Amino acid sequence: MSIKEQIMKTLKDEILTLTLKPGTILSETVLSERFQISRTPLRDVLKQLSLESYIDIYPKKGNLVSFIDLESVEQIIYLRSVLEKEIMKYLSAHLVLKGVHELKEILDRQKAAIHQEDATEHFLNLDDAFHAALFRLAGREFLWNLIQQSNVHYVRYRRLHMLRQEKLEEIWTEHQRILEYMTRQETDKLDALIHHHLREDINSLYLQENFSDYIKV
Repeated sequence: MSIKEQIMKTLKDEILTLTLKPGTILSETVLSERFQISRTPLRDVLKQLSLESYIDIYPKKGNLVSFIDLESVEQIIYLRSVLEKEIMKYLSAHLVLKGVHELKEILDRQKAAIHQEDATEHFLNLDDAFHAALFRLAGREFLWNLIQQSNVHYVRYRRLHMLRQEKLEEIWTEHQRILEYMTRQETDKLDALIHHHLREDINSLYLQENFSDYIKV
C-alpha cells in the first residue's frame, strides 16, 4: 500500500468513526506535518476524499469533513430496502442449513456485543456482517460492495443511532425475526419488517435533537 493509500484509509476510518466530526477543518499544513508528506500528493488525497463525499472543499474555508447528508442517507435506505426485500424472499426458498448456521452465529455474537464496552463499533461491524451475508448467500455480493462505495453518510447516520443501547437491542430482535421468517418461509411478513428495520430512524427527531450540528442543512 502506497503512502497516499495509507493516508486515505486513515482519514476515511477517522471520518466514518466520527473521530473526525462533521465540519472539522482539515488543515493542509497540519496534515502535511502529521503524515510527513508534501502538499502536492496530500492534495491528491484530499481531492479523492472530496470526490467520494468524505470531505467538502471550499475556496475560502478550506477542507471540511462533510456534514451528514440525510438526502443521501434516504437514497441508500431506499436502495437497500428494495434489494433486501427481494433477497430475503429469495433466501426464504433457497437458504441452506449452512447459511442458517452462519447467520445464527453472527446474531449470537451481535447479542453478546450489546453489553460490551465498545458496543457501538463492534455491533455496527456485526450488523454489516449480517446484511453482507444475506447478499452473499443470495449471490448478490457485487451489489453489497457497490452500496459500500457510496456509504459515507449512511455509515455515520447508523453509528449515531447505535449509540443507544435500546436501539442495538431493537436491531438484534429484528434480525432474529428476519431469520425466523426466512426459515419458516413466511415471506408475507418480510416487507413490513424490512421497511421498519431500515426506514424507521430516517423520520425520527433523534439526530436533529442530539446532533443537529452534524447534519447538512
